[in-house]
Amino acid sequence: MRQKTQMAILGGLILLATLVWYMNSTKPAPTAATTSAFQNYPLLAVENPQLHRSLMETAQKTEYHSLGRNPFSAVAAPLPETRSNVAKVHAPIGPVVPPPPPPPMLPGNMKFFGYGTVPNGTVRLAFLSDGEEVYIVPEGDTLLGRYRVLKVNNTTLEFEEIATGQRNTVALVPDEQGVAPS
Repeated sequence: MRQKTQMAILGGLILLATLVWYMNSTKPAPTAATTSAFQNYPLLAVENPQLHRSLMETAQKTEYHSLGRNPFSAVAAPLPETRSNVAKVHAPIGPVVPPPPPPPMLPGNMKFFGYGTVPNGTVRLAFLSDGEEVYIVPEGDTLLGRYRVLKVNNTTLEFEEIATGQRNTVALVPDEQGVAPS
């Protein structure tokens, strides 16, 4: 660009900056509509805003007497044994803990029918079948995108359901002759 064009652009930018500065520096005066909202605001009804030292001193001199309940515990203290209490059947007090969910199971007809190793490595493979479909899954890999094979042993397969983190073990299923593969 030529110097004449650069000077024209610089002059335009200076003019624009001056206009923006002027618009921001001149604030409009508050109107009657905005100030009336604050003038009609009701004050809080406080009879005496002074400190009441006599009430503070009596509160400080009071002595705490426990009723036997721990305020930091969710479990209530046991009731003292009386004839009426002994005859009553007490329901458990405290938060109700739901029973743990059942351990995850492999889907449908899925059976662990064998294992093997890679000749040049130490990774063990689990052989699983679902009817006619056969799955070969190494340790640490996922099965059907839902289960992770944790450990392949000689007689068991440990797996984990990925969504819940629950673990279970499945036994090796013997073949038709009743002989477990080795």
